[in-house]
Amino acid sequence: QKNSCVLPEDLKNFYLMTDGFQMTWSVKTDDTPMPLGSMVINSVSQLCRLGGSSMYTLPSAPTLADLEDDTDEEGNGDKPEKPHFDSRSLIFELDPCNGNGKVCLVYKHAEPVVSPDTEIWFLDRALYWHFLTKTFTAYYRLLITHLGLPQWQYAFTSYGVSPQAKQWFNMYKPITINTALLSEETDSFVNKLDPNKVFKSKNKTPVLKKKLPSQPPVSQKSHTSMTSAKTSSVAGNSSRK
Repeated sequence: QKNSCVLPEDLKNFYLMTDGFQMTWSVKTDDTPMPLGSMVINSVSQLCRLGGSSMYTLPSAPTLADLEDDTDEEGNGDKPEKPHFDSRSLIFELDPCNGNGKVCLVYKHAEPVVSPDTEIWFLDRALYWHFLTKTFTAYYRLLITHLGLPQWQYAFTSYGVSPQAKQWFNMYKPITINTALLSEETDSFVNKLDPNKVFKSKNKTPVLKKKLPSQPPVSQKSHTSMTSAKTSSVAGNSSRK
């Protein structure tokens, strides 16, 4: 009501479920947790408007509208028209990006009546605009997909993320940061793991049991001869007596 504008339907439904969102995660280095990822959607009370007031408390201090570069190309080719810090646009901060810039909800046509059409833009520290998505839902998916890694919004700029942030991307989101390589070599990120080699059972050498030498069977003929020999010896002993 204060700014005479209506929230887009998807963002309104989001705020009906939860008044903002913040999630951080850490990694362990030398058994010490280090904060790394941060995903933030400002609450309704923190949905501050940009460009409406002076950056300083001094009289006649410059505003963001005074610092705006009018020499930027506006909507040439496939590039969407950039937001303005003056009364032509309404800009609200969605994510402070830990000081690396600002993700903003932009009403690009605020005169004479605020248009309900909104877009999500990224304002870097040099006050240059970079288009992100047309809807809040699409931006929310980007936020989750990039895991809130540091400076992930700079992946959508012409100069890209910093070398330090690129190392984190290579560790946790290698496909996202190597999209050019993925388009050139389709098999670069294909899992080439051969399950037959990984789960191949080790061939155990069978233990050979020593077989005892089998005794040859006593033939019936030898058994008969032994019996007759024994009988004759007994008969001889009895005749001697």
